[in-house]
Amino acid sequence: MSGAALGIEIVFVFFLALIILHRYGDFKKQHRLVIVATLLAWYLCFLIVFILPLDVTTTIYNRCKLAVNSSPSESSISNGSDTPAAPRNRECFKPWSYIPPGIMPVFWRVVYWTSQFLTWILLPFMQSYARSGGFSITGKIKTALIENAIYYGTYLLIFGAFLIYVAVNPNFSLEWNQLQTIGIAAANTWGLFLLVLLLGYGLVEIPRSHWNGAKKGYLLMKTYFKAAKLMTEKADAEENLEDIMEEVRKVNESIKYNHPLRKCVDTILKKCPTEYQERMGRNMDDYEDFEERPNAYPTEKSLVKLHKQVIYSVQKHCRTQVQWRILLEQAFYLEDVAKNEASAAHQFVHTFQPQEPENKVIQYLYTPTVEWYWECLLRPWFHRILAIVLATFSIIVVWSECTFFSTSPVLSLFAGFIQLAEKTYNYFYIEMACFFTIFFLSICVYSTVFRIRVFNYYYLASHHQTDAYSLLFSGMLFCRLTPPLCLNFLGLTHMDASISHQNTEPTAYTSIMGSMKVLSFIADGFYIYYPMLVVILCIATYFSLGTRCLNLLGFQQFMGDNEMTSDLIDEGKELIRREKRRRQRQEEGENRRREWKERYGNNQEDSARNRNVQADQKESSFTETNTNRFSSKYTRGNGRNERDRIELLQDAEPLDFNAETVTEDPLDSDSGRYQPGGRYLSMSRSRIFDDV
Repeated sequence: MSGAALGIEIVFVFFLALIILHRYGDFKKQHRLVIVATLLAWYLCFLIVFILPLDVTTTIYNRCKLAVNSSPSESSISNGSDTPAAPRNRECFKPWSYIPPGIMPVFWRVVYWTSQFLTWILLPFMQSYARSGGFSITGKIKTALIENAIYYGTYLLIFGAFLIYVAVNPNFSLEWNQLQTIGIAAANTWGLFLLVLLLGYGLVEIPRSHWNGAKKGYLLMKTYFKAAKLMTEKADAEENLEDIMEEVRKVNESIKYNHPLRKCVDTILKKCPTEYQERMGRNMDDYEDFEERPNAYPTEKSLVKLHKQVIYSVQKHCRTQVQWRILLEQAFYLEDVAKNEASAAHQFVHTFQPQEPENKVIQYLYTPTVEWYWECLLRPWFHRILAIVLATFSIIVVWSECTFFSTSPVLSLFAGFIQLAEKTYNYFYIEMACFFTIFFLSICVYSTVFRIRVFNYYYLASHHQTDAYSLLFSGMLFCRLTPPLCLNFLGLTHMDASISHQNTEPTAYTSIMGSMKVLSFIADGFYIYYPMLVVILCIATYFSLGTRCLNLLGFQQFMGDNEMTSDLIDEGKELIRREKRRRQRQEEGENRRREWKERYGNNQEDSARNRNVQADQKESSFTETNTNRFSSKYTRGNGRNERDRIELLQDAEPLDFNAETVTEDPLDSDSGRYQPGGRYLSMSRSRIFDDV
C-alpha cells in the first residue's frame, strides 16, 4: 500500500473539485481557461486538506524510527546511567498509508507554489481580463494590467517592508531561503487575518443553521423573505437589461454595415438575448451608408463600456430568473411539508408534480410513505442531532484556539487526542482524528466563502449561475486561506515544532513553510495570539451583531423580531400564493385540453379523414369531367368557325401571370390546356413586374 493512498486521494479529490465546480460554473458557456484555472485552484486547495493527515501519520512513524535507532547509542554514551533515553524493545509499525521518503517534500513544493502563483499573479489578472469589455485580446490585456497595477504595487510594498526589516536587523543575513520565508510569512499573515474572520462566523452559523432547520415553519418563513428580496432583485435586473438593450438598439441603428466599428457592434449583439437580437435584426436597414459626421457616432471606448454592461446585465438577468424558479420549487415543497405533517394516511402528497422526471430507482426506494416519515418525522431530529455534534466541535475548536500555545500542560484537546493515539501507534485513529478536525475547519471556512456576497461583484450562485469573475475570486480566496488553515491545524495538534518547542522531526508541510524565526514578532506573537480573536467573533455572530448592523444600514436581513422582516415575509407569501394560483390554472388548462383530446380526438380525426377522402374523390371526378369536356371540345374540326369562337373567349378568361411559358396560339399548347392570349402576350414575365 506504499503510496497507494496518496494516488487514490489525488484522483478522488480531482473528481470532487470537478463535481462542485460543475454545480456552480457553466462548462458550456464560460471560457475554458476560466474553468481550468478555477478547477486547478480548487483542486490544489482541497488536495492540501486531504493529504495533510497522511503527512502527519508518516511523520509520526519517522519519529518512532528515529527514536528507536538513536536509543542504543544514547544508552552507551550514558555510561551505565539508570535512565535510558528510549526503550530498547519498542517496535514501530508502518502505517497502511505510509508514503516513502522524498515524495512529500516535492509534492508540497509543487502544490504550494502553484497555488501561490495562481492566487497572487494569474487569477487576479484573469479576473480583470474576464470582466473587461474589450473587443481584442490586446485591449483586454491592457485593461487587466492597468487595473492590477495598484493591486501588485500593494504586494510589493508589503514585501518590501518585511525585506527592509530583515536587512536592518543585524542578526539576519539576506539569503534566498530567508527571502523565501519572508514571502511565505507575508502570504500566511494575510491569509490568517482573513481566516479567523471567516472561521468565527462559520463556527456559530453552521450549527445554528441546522438547529433552526429543525424548527417548524422557520425555513418556510425564511423562504418567503428570500422570495420578496429576490423579486426586487429580479425586477431591477429586468429593468436594467431593458435600459441596456435600448442603448444597444440606438448604437445598432446609428452604426451601419460599412462603419469601421460595425464589428464591435456585432460582437455586442452576440452577447444579447435571442429575442432582442431578432428584434434589432428586423429593424436594421443595412442598405443605408454612414456619413462622416463629427460627434455623431459612439467611440470605441464607449462601446467597450457598453459591452461590459451588456455582459453583466445579461448574466444577472439569467441568474435571477433561474434562482426565482428554484426558490418557487423550494417554497412549494416546504408548504407541502407543512400540510402533510397533519396527514393521518402517512403518505406525502405533492401539490405539483416535479417538472423533471425522477430516476426509477429513486421512485422505487423513495416512496411517498418513506418521504413522509423522512420529511415530517425523522429529518427534524436529524438536524437537531447534527447541530449538537457540530456545536460540540465548535466549542472544542474555540477552546483549542485559545490554549494551543500551552505545551506543559497540554490544554489543546486536539493535541491531547493525537498524543494519546501516538502512544499506541493507532495510525487509523490518528488519520481519522486529523481528517475530521481539518475537514470541520475547512467546512466552517469554505462554507462562509460560498455564502458571503459582496454586493453584486462576488456571488457564488448554484445551478451553473456563477459568473467568471466570482469563480476566479473564489479560487483566489481558497488558495490564500488553505495554507494558513493547515498551519493553524498543525499548531492545534502540536505537530508544528515552533508551537510544541520540541526538537523533533517536523512534517514535510512545515519544512516547506520554512522557519518562521526569521520574523520573530510574527512567529511568537501574531500566529499565537491573533487566533484568540475567534472568541470575540463567535460571540458577535451568536448575537447577530453583523446582521443587525447591516439591517441598520439599509440591507434587509432575516431577523425574527424586526418589523421590516415581517413585512417582507408577508410580501413573499403573497408572491408565492400568486405564482401557485397561476401554476394551478396552467395545469388545469393543460388537463382540460388533454381530456378533450382523449375524449374527442379520435372522432375528430375520423371525421377529418372522411372529409379529406370525400374532397379527394370530388376533386378527381371534377378533373375527369373537365378533361373529357376539353378533349371533346378541342377534338372538333379546325374550321374557321371554331377558331373564331375561341378568339372571342380569349379576353373573357383571366390572365395567368404565373404561367411558365406563353404561347402565341392557345391551340399549340403541348398539354392541350387552354391558355389565354391577347396583347399582354408580347410582354415577358419579368417585365410585367419591372415597375413593382
